[in-house]
Amino acid sequence: MTLVERASVCTLDCPDTCSLTVTVEDGRLVKVRGSKALPYTEGVICTKVAHHSEAFVHGPGRLTHPLRRTGERGSGKFARVSWDEALDLVHTRVAAVIDRYGPQAVMPLNYAGPHGMLNYDSMSLRFFHKLGATQLFRGALCGAVRSEAWFGSYGSAPGIGPEAAGEAALNVIWGNNATVSNLHLVRQARAAKRKGGRLAVIDPLRTKIATQADLHLAPLPGTDVVLGFALATELERLGAHDRDFIAAHVLGYDEYMAAARGWPLAKAAELCRVSADDIRTLARWMAEADPLVIAPGNGLERGLNGGSAVRVAIALPALMGKLDARSGIVLGSRFAFPKTADRLTRPDLIPPGTRTLNILDVGRHLETDELDPPLRAVFIYNHNPIVVHPDQARVQRGLKREDIFTVGIEIAMTESMHHCDVVLPAATHFECDDLYAAYGHHWLQRAEAALPPAGEALPNTEIFRRLAARFGFTDPCFNVSDRELMDDAIDNADPRMQGIKASEISPRAALRMMGPGGRPLALFDNVFPGTPSGKVELASGTLAKRWGESARLPSYRSRDHAKFPLALISPASDKRISSTLLGAGGTASEAPPLFMNPRDVEARLLNGAKRVRVWNDHGTVILPLKVTEAVAPGVVASEKGAWLATSPTGNTISALVSAELRADLAQGACFNDTAVEVEAA
Repeated sequence: MTLVERASVCTLDCPDTCSLTVTVEDGRLVKVRGSKALPYTEGVICTKVAHHSEAFVHGPGRLTHPLRRTGERGSGKFARVSWDEALDLVHTRVAAVIDRYGPQAVMPLNYAGPHGMLNYDSMSLRFFHKLGATQLFRGALCGAVRSEAWFGSYGSAPGIGPEAAGEAALNVIWGNNATVSNLHLVRQARAAKRKGGRLAVIDPLRTKIATQADLHLAPLPGTDVVLGFALATELERLGAHDRDFIAAHVLGYDEYMAAARGWPLAKAAELCRVSADDIRTLARWMAEADPLVIAPGNGLERGLNGGSAVRVAIALPALMGKLDARSGIVLGSRFAFPKTADRLTRPDLIPPGTRTLNILDVGRHLETDELDPPLRAVFIYNHNPIVVHPDQARVQRGLKREDIFTVGIEIAMTESMHHCDVVLPAATHFECDDLYAAYGHHWLQRAEAALPPAGEALPNTEIFRRLAARFGFTDPCFNVSDRELMDDAIDNADPRMQGIKASEISPRAALRMMGPGGRPLALFDNVFPGTPSGKVELASGTLAKRWGESARLPSYRSRDHAKFPLALISPASDKRISSTLLGAGGTASEAPPLFMNPRDVEARLLNGAKRVRVWNDHGTVILPLKVTEAVAPGVVASEKGAWLATSPTGNTISALVSAELRADLAQGACFNDTAVEVEAA
């Protein structure tokens, strides 16, 4: 037996995108640990990846051969078939759909399983674009709200790299359960604290990082925009607005501040249910801090006012002129890389007039035939929609329809795969080559396969090459290699590539994107806002044009919580990444608990209860009860990403989330704006 160590990169949905060292024994992964190929992650990785990767690759749920469904949808009954048989069946059924309804009756249903640029969406989109399939707006599920907020404010320019947090006099971590979903930002913040810096956390839940903070503000979910306005007005009162910087580099200041002044400190504190003194303290610390780093997290966007919340958070450094090589906002990393998305995915292949659907509407579109043409063939890949979509019950009903042909491409037999007619086995990120442009830092990485694919599994790129060939697509773009796809993904001539082709980046040395002068990218140091005005746009004509005039400025929208008075939030888990790394799906004993404040427990006569019924008009979930002051009165929390098997009702908390309620930008999902009631189970 020979042990071999190989370099790799973590592909899972996390901003850190850690470099890895993988130990392989006789073609089997036996150990994963961090490497120093990426200096930012410093050889440290989360326990989830360290402890569960072997089961992820070799566990009992791993898919190793193509399968054809033989039982009822959802039964999990399949028969093994060859690749040729599987591809023939897919072609026959999809061709029949196209003959009857047209190509737009076919749709990809994918999101962000792997974050490598090739296996995420490269050859796959080339295939669907050539096919003429319905297009899918995926970002509404997560990511597009904060991306739009950033783009409307700063344009196509990156924020500061997270390394800056290690030197900050004040770090503000806002709406980010960073200890379990942004580990290396936490390490930087702790390093800054050891040097005398402060840490402030804004989060409705007293997360682990919040317990370590010098100041924790826990606003009522959905009120972060009001808190941000109050901070802006308090900074104005303190004389901390940098008038010279604003005059030179900020557009819409007067309009913005007119909106902010509508929320004076006392009024804002009452609505947010936070101490006015704490708001004053945080504003004073921000004014004093040099340098200052603000790190908004994904949780901030997942509500009715999500776009506004992100915008007010990222406006604060601009108001104070604290944007330079040392101060800034850890956001917008996608703009650090010279990506060439059109060359990679070939949208020029899309037939004119092809429709685009919002991913949040898929459950309704699958269940009903309101579309013309209706959906009759769906490809699920890089995604577990039954677990992660809002309005979970409707998604389940839609996927149970026998008249919709469903193809699954997956690593493991998820509950979504149980509903597919054909399942094609995909390679894990340890088993294929890929290119990684992180969404949380400015380092570009390349990974090579560390071990052969299990059984007959194939990389996504090869699966879609074979599908393209079976459908008769002869365009040269369907025959390029993965190394060629890497070079299609990036502008290798861009100075940030430092003369290195994407396909030739060493797997043992990440490439940092640098600005002119060889310094790390930083706003108002070596990059500037990519907005139409070239300024920070606090009032955004771009957002008004894209999402309606109401999006010109951030604003607060209230909701009626009279019927369901508790606000449910769904933070990240320390046991899985979304629904990944949960082994075979879990059991009822592994259901994440509902965190509930003692006052709310007492008011509902739940003292001593072990399990509770969490419900609203969308569904019911049974969860273990954990009584804790980590959540404020009026707020309950339960971790996202649990599989259906963990619930006796056959639903998880995604069943409680409305697919109709949308954020103020990008029609985004409102996972953290879910109103519920709780009673004894």
